[in-house]
Amino acid sequence: MLQVPAAAGGRAHVARNTALPAWPVASILAFYPIWWALGLGVLIFALMAVPMLFLLIRKRAAGRPVRLPPGFGWWVLFLVAVVVSIGALGADPAGTVAGHATGRLLPAGYKALMYVALTVLLVYAGNLTEAELPKRRLVKLLGWLFVVTVLGGLLGLVAGTFEFISPVEWLLPGSVRNKGFVQSLVHPYAAQIMDIVGDNQPRPAAPWGYTNTWGNNFCLLAGWLVVAAWQYGGGKARFWATVCLIVSVVPAVVSLNRGLWIGVGVLVVYVAVRYVLAGRLWILGAVAVAGGLLAISLVATPLGDVVGARLDNGKSNGVRSFLIERALDGFQGSPVIGYGGTRNTLGGRNSITVGESAGCERCGNFTVGGNGQLWQLLFAHGAVGTAGYLGFFAYGLWRFRRDRSAIGVAGGGAIVTSFSAMLWYNSLVTPLAFMVLAFALLWRNSSEGETT
Repeated sequence: MLQVPAAAGGRAHVARNTALPAWPVASILAFYPIWWALGLGVLIFALMAVPMLFLLIRKRAAGRPVRLPPGFGWWVLFLVAVVVSIGALGADPAGTVAGHATGRLLPAGYKALMYVALTVLLVYAGNLTEAELPKRRLVKLLGWLFVVTVLGGLLGLVAGTFEFISPVEWLLPGSVRNKGFVQSLVHPYAAQIMDIVGDNQPRPAAPWGYTNTWGNNFCLLAGWLVVAAWQYGGGKARFWATVCLIVSVVPAVVSLNRGLWIGVGVLVVYVAVRYVLAGRLWILGAVAVAGGLLAISLVATPLGDVVGARLDNGKSNGVRSFLIERALDGFQGSPVIGYGGTRNTLGGRNSITVGESAGCERCGNFTVGGNGQLWQLLFAHGAVGTAGYLGFFAYGLWRFRRDRSAIGVAGGGAIVTSFSAMLWYNSLVTPLAFMVLAFALLWRNSSEGETT
């Protein structure tokens, strides 16, 4: 009889030890502004992947199964292609700056590390139970990050030159700290100052590092704020969410980010189609009202002039077309595994003699594969890597297509939006993190039977 409590206590002790705590995922999302200010930013995903991997291994060693997401074979194919393609880092495709594999190993290794870290995040988040991390809490954390995105956008507009040296940056040697790649990781700033419509203007970036990443995350996170407020929140939450969505129009427009505008349109159309197919025709009226209010705001405020000026100034169109051609040419040169990473072009669009200089930092030496995840996949990892990456998320859309719940629609919308963004945005690190978390929510929603 004395052994019964011990055995029960032993079982409880084992259960506690093999449970997956929520803090590795929740702390990334809840405290991301702090990580950004400390200079950790996207590095937090790699750091938190260490305890997540340890906890998964401990759970498996204790005899509790670790589930893998549906279609995971596609993702494994992609990861294999990423690793194998590193062997082609020494190749110099025609029209690119010659270099050595050793000089390209750091950025390629960084990307591979982040892909692995986000794989761990995907598996860990998908294995969390409702008791360990309720889906509603994860949705609210993602909705919170949309609020952070809007606040960062407003900071970029009112204090475009705001920047500071982070604690992590202070700790680095000067020779390392001043490198552009390192600066992009550890140096916080509010906006990128760019000449898009005729003069230098701040374009929101905080806390995501780049204006394009800010716009990408805006689209990926917007749906979760709506679900958090209208599915899981009360009247007060809905009021403040409405205020946030209205205010978000200002940085979204002033960012001059056409990809963001297209992404929002794709998201709205996708959600409307899903709701119409489910027989919820009221969505058409809601979209019409929202569209009318947006049109009025563009006509009645200076925001309309901003949109018009951006559409009249397509300075990046020529560069994008040039880089797409270079990426497709490179893909033909190494169609199976690609080149392991990006390359810089010889010169600019019109001459190989045009390159970067102190007076014109953007005059040439453009990055092939730096203008969209699709082009980077084709160029850096070939047909195998592209098929694995696209196959995984496409399979997820198909697998969870009957999930008509709020999470199902928002998760599908995030992935569909990311597909359109692939044409002009790169996904590492935070956009891909939010994509895998959307996949994890769809996966958990399906396995827990909450699809209606």
